[in-house]
Amino acid sequence: MIICIDIGNTNIKYALFDGEKLSFSFRVATDLKRTSDEYGAQLIGMLSIAGVGKEKVTGGIFSSVVPSLDYTIDHMLRVYLGIKPMQIAPGLKTGLRMRADNAKEVGADRVVNNVAALKKYGCGKPIVIVDFGTATTFNILNSEGEFIGGVIAPGIKGSLDSLVGGTAKLPRVEIAAPKSVIATNTVTNMQAGIVFGFAGLVEYIVKRIKRELKESDVTTIATGGFSETIAHETSCIDVIDKTLTLYGLKYLYDLNCTEEAK
Repeated sequence: MIICIDIGNTNIKYALFDGEKLSFSFRVATDLKRTSDEYGAQLIGMLSIAGVGKEKVTGGIFSSVVPSLDYTIDHMLRVYLGIKPMQIAPGLKTGLRMRADNAKEVGADRVVNNVAALKKYGCGKPIVIVDFGTATTFNILNSEGEFIGGVIAPGIKGSLDSLVGGTAKLPRVEIAAPKSVIATNTVTNMQAGIVFGFAGLVEYIVKRIKRELKESDVTTIATGGFSETIAHETSCIDVIDKTLTLYGLKYLYDLNCTEEAK
């Protein structure tokens, strides 16, 4: 089995693949204060719940947008699973053609999402990947499969945290769509602003991307924790794929293992 780990600013997502099948996945909160031993104990506990012995894990790969956790997770995997993991970093083969001003600035998670989208949905037309994570990112791939740029907007949870933290009387609410944009109480007013506001943001940015590409036939993929909530309120999302990053990591693991075997 292969373990794939996506280290984000808010959560760390784990997945175990048995061949091409995603057999088990879970997420934990990202905590910079945790040691490799704490992460290791947490991982072993989750594997136990899934009925998976650590000896069954024969390889691993991780991507990270939190550099201070890179060594912690790498060390944890070496000590607790006895594997030497790959990391998404310069030098790892991705097959992705980058037309960004500085390819090294592009986050590892965005690189993995691009590769996964091309592998799963690439069909000779442009692709837009909207990732609803700590930030809301838009990745744009042209019809030749090249990453040509994107957009970074505030994240949904961070926007809600800012709204609640910056006001004296607004409560913390569940991020869910109310029945109507004409809301009648404080909770639904806030939910309408967050959910429909971000739906509008996505609609406009995707529309603007299509106009600048001079393309109307574009595949738009939503991923990330709030992808379903927002995608259901838009007309521009074609596919919801919450495991896109994890499948991308598995594909890159296989790709680089094949390269090493040559």
